[in-house]
Amino acid sequence: MILPSPILIITDRTQCAEPLESRAAALFRGGCRWLSLREKDLEPAERRALLERLIAIAQPFGATVGVHDDLEAAQALKIPLHLPADGDVATARRALGGILLGKSCHDAGEIAAAGNDGADYATLSPFFPSASKPGYDSSADLRAIAAEAALPLLALGGITTATLPQVSGVAGIAIMGEAMRTSEPERWFEDIAEIVQRAKSPSPPGRGRGPSPKAMGG
Repeated sequence: MILPSPILIITDRTQCAEPLESRAAALFRGGCRWLSLREKDLEPAERRALLERLIAIAQPFGATVGVHDDLEAAQALKIPLHLPADGDVATARRALGGILLGKSCHDAGEIAAAGNDGADYATLSPFFPSASKPGYDSSADLRAIAAEAALPLLALGGITTATLPQVSGVAGIAIMGEAMRTSEPERWFEDIAEIVQRAKSPSPPGRGRGPSPKAMGG
């Protein structure tokens, strides 16, 4: 299955200076075409309402909005689902049919199992030190894993405008922290997309829209 974009933005409204809806709109204006709602602390009804608002905001941009770890919402709204490392991919695949399904993975075994159970892609983390895993840098090991993986992989963990040029061998990236904290989300996404474009193609970059599907640094 073709991914909506090589750049997945994962939400965390606690890091935003404005309402998440405003942050998402700015990211969409900057070129974001794939966003996943991860607000696990919200009650299901509140999360569903926020999800529906984000889907409405994304629609004029042709952007895809998915959800983290909420099978019921994904099934009801027919949107992509991203599962945590302990998520049940096989059950989700049966429920969702052909809807895009991803999983968080940390090693080759988890990636293989996710693929066998029906996942379309996986995030591989942590690529660089991050707020959740300070001082942890396994980028070299993870690049080796990515080179052998059958699933499309998104690098996750510590991905910023500074570290992104060091990412290679993956189908794309997933970012939360910097996307939520930047004071200029529209311009920030344009910059991120331009870096990804340069990494994917030896030809001159375009306008930060629609990078090609081949592996970064491939």
